[in-house]
This record gives sequence, structure tokens and C-alpha cells, in this order.
Amino acid sequence: MSNNGSRLSLTFSCLGHFYVHLFTAFYFVIVLSLEDVWSLPYHELIELWTLGALMVGLVALPAGWLSDRIGAPIMMVAFFLGLGASSVLAGFAEGPRMLMLSLGGIGVFAAIYHPVGIPWLVRVAREGRQGQLLAFNGIFGSLGVAGAALVAGALIDLSGWRAAFIIPGLVSLLTGIIMLLCLWAGRIQRDGTAAAEKSRHSRRDQLRVFAILLFSMFAAGLIYQSIQGALPKVLEIRHEGIAGEGLSGIGALVATIYALAGFAQLIGGYLADRFALKWVYVGVYLAQAPLLWLAAGLTGLPFMLVAAMMVMVGAGALPVENMLLARYAPSHRQGLAFGMKFVLTFGAGPVAVQFLALVVARTGDFYWVFSSLAALALAATLLALWLPRDAGGLSAKPVIAK
Repeated sequence: MSNNGSRLSLTFSCLGHFYVHLFTAFYFVIVLSLEDVWSLPYHELIELWTLGALMVGLVALPAGWLSDRIGAPIMMVAFFLGLGASSVLAGFAEGPRMLMLSLGGIGVFAAIYHPVGIPWLVRVAREGRQGQLLAFNGIFGSLGVAGAALVAGALIDLSGWRAAFIIPGLVSLLTGIIMLLCLWAGRIQRDGTAAAEKSRHSRRDQLRVFAILLFSMFAAGLIYQSIQGALPKVLEIRHEGIAGEGLSGIGALVATIYALAGFAQLIGGYLADRFALKWVYVGVYLAQAPLLWLAAGLTGLPFMLVAAMMVMVGAGALPVENMLLARYAPSHRQGLAFGMKFVLTFGAGPVAVQFLALVVARTGDFYWVFSSLAALALAATLLALWLPRDAGGLSAKPVIAK
């Protein structure tokens, strides 16, 4: 691929990462407005995202499989166009049923990005820089979550909840059209199935890593999705006047937390390129457990500081986890392997939604949400200790398609 083609691949991959997290997070702010507009309780409205969250998980595997066969760029065009169209439809919803179906559409097309865009990025990265490039791309994902809170909050305060769906949807549609034109003009290489390459790892080590990652990826997904869903509401309850009036202040606080988390991925990527992935991965979960436990009972500024550290630590694990998966997956099955990862990661989404709705409905508070997640992070730490000793390091070369 030419340098220009590589730059375009990086550009659209980063934009896609920004969009997917923006579109799968902004409903958690929009729902705060719908409580008043539709006069429905929070736990009923948050459940409307269950279908969308389920689709993000279920569709990831076929999306990765299809990408291995028809190429990542074509799938990325479908991602941008479908995501934008579904969001615009959500903006015209007249009731909960139509909104639920539109959110389901957002989930279907959002499912494309991670099993397609991440391995696409790995394939165009130079050897030895995969961690840094994944971290750079990861910043855009965190900025997407941050942008979701900021953009949705601002658009709701300025024009109402419908604008928070419609305007981002139109931007995504325009991006998809531009990428399609670049693809037709030959400026983006049609990335088909990568050539098969024999793994340097034994089948036993591969199975061992995948078995461990099955649990840790689901745990990470449940923790991430639960925090993402809960944070706007928790800040609304616990900000103690720091956010001011209106949803813009809440959105700005969430945006700040996730923007900081994005830059934490640079540290994770740096460590992943230089140290054993096993110990970086273990360290991340070991740090996250006490932060989640502290978040359970804090309010005001202390809660915001702990929440920022909690989200930053979780984000820092992403480049490490993606490199572990890329290193132990066969090169010609990376779309499928990443599809399996995001079935688990985003399959945790509907579980997180139901978990939040159940706990809030029964207790009226988020104490047990964070306490339960802390226990889950501790369990993932103990399991990660069973990763192979040679899972990473300066001498280990990832098995990826060139």
C-alpha cells in the first residue's frame, strides 16, 4: 500500500473509532432529556438500548468473517452509511418502540467497526509500532465517548434531543460518501483476505491465551459498558453543584474524563511495545479493582478524580489486549478473531444495561454497581496470571498480515 493509501486507511479507521463510540454512548445522555420529554422513568428508557447493545455484540462475529472475504474498506463504507442512517431515523422516533428499533439499527452497524477497523489498522502498521498506532487510534475511541457526552448535552440544550441523533447521523452519512468516492478512485487499497502465515506459538499456548481472554474480554466489556452507561447518571446525582445547571455541565464532565482516558492509551501502547504483555495486562486489572471499589462510595470532586483514574486505567488496557489477540491469532483469521473478541466485549452491553436497570430499580443507588465491578476486575487479575510467560516483550514479533 502507498504512503497516501496508508494515511487514508489510518484516517478513516480513526474516524470510525471516534464515531462508533460516539454513537453507542450518546444515548446515555439523551436518555436524561427523554425522562422529562416522555415522562418515563430512567430504568425503562435505559432498557431501550438493550436491543442495540445486543446487536453490537451479535453482529461483530459475522462482520469480522465477512471482512476476511470482501475486504475492510467495503465494510467500513457500510459502517459509516448504516450508522448515520439509523441515527437519523432515531431522531424522528415518535415513541419508545420506534426509538428501540432505531437504536437496534445503530447497534447493527456499530458492530462492524471493531472487528474490521482494528485488524485493518494492524495490517497497515509497521512492525514494532503496532502498540503505538493502536494507542493513537484508541484515543479517537475515547474522544468519541467524550464527544458523545459533550455533543449530546450541547445539542439537547440548544435544539432538543432529536438534534442529538440527527446531526451526528448526517455527519456519518457524509463521511461514508467521501470514503466510497475515495475507494472508487483507487485511493484506498481494497484490502482482501490476508495470506496465511504459520504461527510461532504452539497450539497449546494459543488455546490457553484464548481461553483466558474469553473471560477477561467479557469482564472488560462488562466493566466498560457499565461505567459508560452509569457515569452520566451518577455524575448527575453526585456532582454536588460542580457541573452547574443543565445537561451541558454533565456532558462536559463526562467528556473530560473520557478525553483523559484516551491519552492514557498512549501509555498502554508504549508499554505494550516494550514490555511483556502479560505483566502489563495483569497490572492494569490489579489497579482497576481498588479504583472501582473507591468509586462506590465517593461523591463530589473525589468521585470525579477516582472516576477519571478508573476510566484511564481501563482504557490503557486496550492496546495491550488487542496486541495479545493479534499476536496469537492466525493472520488469515484476524477478522474472525477480533469478531469473537467484540462478540464478548459488546455482548456484555445488554448485560450491563439490564444490570444497571435492575440495581437502580431495586436500590436506587450505584454503590453495588461499582462494588460488583471491583470484584469482577479482581477475578480477571487472578486469571490473567495464567497467561504464558512469553506473552510479549521486545523480542516477540506479532504474527500479522503484511
